[in-house]
Amino acid sequence: MNGATRITACRACGARLGAVFCDLGTMAVANSYVPPDRADAPEPVFPLRAMVCEGCRLVQLDTIVDAVGIFSDYAYFSSASSSWLDHAARFCAGMTQRLSLGAGSFVVEVASNDGYLLRNFVAAGIPCLGVEPAANVAAMANEAGVPTEVFFFGADSARDLVARRGHADLIVANNVLAHVPDVNDFVAGMAILAGSRGMVSIECPHLVTLVDGVQFDTIYHEHYAYWSLLSMEALLARHGLAVVDVERLPTHGGSLRVMARQAPAESSDAVVALRAEEAARGLHTDVFYQGFEARVRAVLDGLRAWLAAGEGRRIGAYGAAAKGNTLLNAAGVKAPAILAVADRSTAKQGRLLPGSHIPVVTPEALLAMGLDDILVLPWNIAPEIAAALRRGGFAGRLVTAVPRITELP
Repeated sequence: MNGATRITACRACGARLGAVFCDLGTMAVANSYVPPDRADAPEPVFPLRAMVCEGCRLVQLDTIVDAVGIFSDYAYFSSASSSWLDHAARFCAGMTQRLSLGAGSFVVEVASNDGYLLRNFVAAGIPCLGVEPAANVAAMANEAGVPTEVFFFGADSARDLVARRGHADLIVANNVLAHVPDVNDFVAGMAILAGSRGMVSIECPHLVTLVDGVQFDTIYHEHYAYWSLLSMEALLARHGLAVVDVERLPTHGGSLRVMARQAPAESSDAVVALRAEEAARGLHTDVFYQGFEARVRAVLDGLRAWLAAGEGRRIGAYGAAAKGNTLLNAAGVKAPAILAVADRSTAKQGRLLPGSHIPVVTPEALLAMGLDDILVLPWNIAPEIAAALRRGGFAGRLVTAVPRITELP
């Protein structure tokens, strides 16, 4: 990790950062899993504080950890979740029909990870390309037959792609906009690659559902910004893109799929309705953003109380996800209060969670530990995880902690 930069102006519109939305103190970067031989070495920690832009109302971190250090060798693999694979397959089928994609089309996914989505286009014979900054993840995609290039996407790389391959019919940017420190360069690149005919599809968690569900654990250093339709439309318009449609999705606790193309373009009824809803909730005012931090403290107190009440019980966790690391570190939970956390990702197994230093084991190893309770950290796929643990024979208590301690079937 090369360091961090403190900012005082909005990375999207340049206006002043105003009120604090949520201050979680200082902690290790959420996906910086620790090798066992470095367990005693000091970990870099950085402030984790989200602020509200006084101009476009984009909620964003005021401390930017170096993106190259985070994303050049990454420990998140999209294919690890079967429900996410199903979501991607449905999207590809729908967009193929909507845009009449075929052998003469060209699809690009930015931050394509391990090829989890583009493999659907490969199977359909639709030319595609993944752009992925993490070389270790891109290698897995290429091995799986999904053509993937390694670089950070922006205006310059988009011009190079257009020169080599032409404009794209569809540009997919799923759950990446939050990870981009220079959002203007990134969106400028999408506009260049789309040209006059291409469609841009962006998926990201919706700020409104983050607030309503107290989903503060989705705040971590890899997520530089937290998007509403209000703030995203302002950014897209700055680069000549108009939002033509929006869909609400259940993924990641409540997300938006925003479709945009070169302006001028007509907005769907769904876009008009969501604009009105966000206006009614007051996203353009200070009121909407106030009081969130107090609700976060209540969640953290609830987790600490549950752990204290379980003293003498053998407690483990499932899902070495970034959101779980934010939760555990914000609550000050460390090993051995939680004995181990299971994850299907082989890249995480055998390592320690950042900050808490809880060991990451295989699901089979966790089930063999004779636990009384398992805390499911990725609450967004808790039903999928709970079902798998029950099939594996676990008969103890399964709980999630956000937005409150909740026992699962």
